Parts: sequence; structure tokens; C-alpha cells
Amino acid sequence: MTEPAPWKLVEREELQDCAVFKVARLHARSPRSGAVHPFYGITAEDWVNVVAVTPQDEVVMVRQWRHGSQSVTLEIPGGIIDPGETPAAAAARELREETGYGGGTLEPLGSANPNPALFANRVYTFVARGVIPQGAIANESTEETAAVLVPRAELAAKLEREEIDHALVMAALLRFFLAERP
Repeated sequence: MTEPAPWKLVEREELQDCAVFKVARLHARSPRSGAVHPFYGITAEDWVNVVAVTPQDEVVMVRQWRHGSQSVTLEIPGGIIDPGETPAAAAARELREETGYGGGTLEPLGSANPNPALFANRVYTFVARGVIPQGAIANESTEETAAVLVPRAELAAKLEREEIDHALVMAALLRFFLAERP
């Protein structure tokens, strides 16, 4: 089987700056026909997700309001990597800010593209083992989270019941499950 050939970017037109992401129209030439077609892309900073596990084998999760779905979701802590910050430092910071938990050991589980049809950024997933409460939640002005402890043994059932339905959280939990298998 022959691999698809890359398309050549002819022009990139920035359409909208939406603070946390930018939208662009991309004009690309087909390697097969030579015709130029329009596509749309979203530029966003890289971000992190953290599967944080307490010494009691509970996963530290957050409940928060999500404007896109207009609902309160159950997720793992995560957020945008600040300029000059490493993914590991961002993971530790987001865990602390959104849950009040920290400490323990932090290990990378890998990264993924959120949706290669639209995005060029990465989401880095970490597991933090042995985390403990280290103070109050310190949310930014645009978010409000509540920490929730979920026994690890209940995660799969919560996924099956769609109590956890954020696709990138599901992907992070899959990486966690794979890393934990014997």
C-alpha cells in the first residue's frame, strides 16, 4: 500500500484570535490533482493532563463547569502550558491549582494530538503517584473546580456510564490503564 503524499501549503490566512486559540484558513495543493483547496485549522498552545493517585489508591479528579457542553464535567486536572514552562512543571502546577493536591512522583505517559484534522498542538499526559493535599484550590478567575476523589477501581465503570466523557481525559485514562497493566 502506498502512503498518501503530503499536501503543499500555499497560503495561511489568520481569521480569528479567540484568546485560547486562533482559527486560520489554509489553502493547500493536492499532490494528486494539483488543485488548491481551502481547509481550516486551529492553533492552540500545548497543554497537559494529570492522572493523580493518592496513597489510598484514589484518583484526584475535578468537577467543573464547561461552557461548550453547558454542563458540569468530571475530569482530571489539566491546562495550558505557560510560555517557557516544561510540560512536567505545567502538570505539577495545574494539579496544585485545580485540586490543592501535590507532591509525590510525576511520570510522563506520552502525548497526543487532540484532533489532527484541525489542531497542530499536543496534550501531554502525566501520572502523579502519592499525591497529598497541600493547600487550598487556587483557580484562575475564569475557572472554578472542586476536587473529587474517585477510587481507582471505579474509573472503568464511570467511563462505561459516561460519567467521564471528555475525550482527552478518556485518552489519558487509557494511557494510565496501559501503564498500570502487569
